Amino acid sequence: MGERLADIAQPQKIHYRKAKRKGDMPNATLEIVTSSANASLLIMQKGVLLEKINHIFGEQWITDIKFVHTPANAPIKKAKPTPILSEDDKNNLSEMLETIDDPAIKKRLESMGEAFLTDLKK
Repeated sequence: MGERLADIAQPQKIHYRKAKRKGDMPNATLEIVTSSANASLLIMQKGVLLEKINHIFGEQWITDIKFVHTPANAPIKKAKPTPILSEDDKNNLSEMLETIDDPAIKKRLESMGEAFLTDLKK
């Protein structure tokens, strides 16, 4: 959600629905928890949020955002900071992927490897 929005809203879950017909795109709805007052502000930024999220994940992975209202005095659970990979981890990952010629596949494998190594550090 970014630093600015992390204080007022948190992603809760993703509802994923397979495409009904061959060739159609699947639907994925991201639920974001926030107070009613902040939800009205975030609804106006929904398009920008979708654009930023899909820029990070690639393609149109998230198709909609649903804002789940919580009481204004309910604390928003903040996500734990993500551990940063060391230079050794990054270098080892780069060495493993040296033989991959296709840049798109290499980029996705690198992203998956970084996520996997980050999860191991948690």
